[in-house]
Amino acid sequence: MKFLITGGAGFIGSNYCHYVVEKYPEDQFVCLDALTYAGNYNNIKELEGKSNFKFVKGDITDREAVDKLFAEESFDVVINFAAESHVDNSIKNPGVFLTTNIIGTQVLMDASLKYHVKRYHQVSTDEVYGDLPLDRPDLLFTEDTPIHTSSPYSSSKAGADLLVGAYYRTFGLPVTISRCSNNYGPYQFPEKLIPVIFSKAIKDEKVPVYGTGENVRDWIHVHDHNVGVDMIVRNGKVGEVYNLGGHSERDNLTVVKTILKQLGKSEDLIQFVADRKGHDLRYAIDSTKAEKELGWNRTYTFEEGIKETIDWYLNHQDWVENILSGEYKNAYKG
Repeated sequence: MKFLITGGAGFIGSNYCHYVVEKYPEDQFVCLDALTYAGNYNNIKELEGKSNFKFVKGDITDREAVDKLFAEESFDVVINFAAESHVDNSIKNPGVFLTTNIIGTQVLMDASLKYHVKRYHQVSTDEVYGDLPLDRPDLLFTEDTPIHTSSPYSSSKAGADLLVGAYYRTFGLPVTISRCSNNYGPYQFPEKLIPVIFSKAIKDEKVPVYGTGENVRDWIHVHDHNVGVDMIVRNGKVGEVYNLGGHSERDNLTVVKTILKQLGKSEDLIQFVADRKGHDLRYAIDSTKAEKELGWNRTYTFEEGIKETIDWYLNHQDWVENILSGEYKNAYKG
């Protein structure tokens, strides 16, 4: 089969590319990425020599370019990782989130319909469900939890999900949707919590923590998430939504302290800052459906995964510095 992986030079998408290119040598994978600020060609550069992998620079909102690519490649499966995903940026500039996350999704689905793609998969987020109270640990997001968004980012992802569902019901496009909890692991752009903590703590700079650090997130290792996506794409039921959670709830302050301890840094580096506008209190996912229907499960505990992740950043400080300096933007010469 031939797969189109959009956003494949980003954090989750690049990890997915590494996973499937190695696991399925008989399949072909085309990675499409616009290489915006969060797309890093260095993440997938080593895959370019593989016979079953090809990189194409392009924007999912460019209808003409997307149509041309679909006509040339005859994709069997489309997996849409491409998205603007940083909540703070969505608060400052909502428009680009609506364009990429909603219009880009529409462009991909229109091409998928036109060229008879066998499966279109939308990678979404648990943030479309809104948040849960801190004092109700018994409450979890299920696939039937109503959409109740808080930020322009989550609203744009929810809008895309609804559009995907509409294309299934109206046009019969064979779709699936996955909604995951907070990912962590290698290649995460240093604007998200864990790489921010690392990049600042390693230099003994102050580590910013929103509010009091009590906000809770459910953490999933990016590898476990991607195994779930692969299972859904290959064996999931058309028209269905599947939740993929880490079963590893931690408040932000605990995550920060865990990383500082592994780095041998003092908690005195922690600096509490003004809270984010509309900051969701707690995310927690019930993954029972994916576990029962697909046999999916997690291989990483948070303790194992976070240690491996910080070790990766310690061994790839040049990768972090390359991004912080902006040099990574020059990696692609095509």
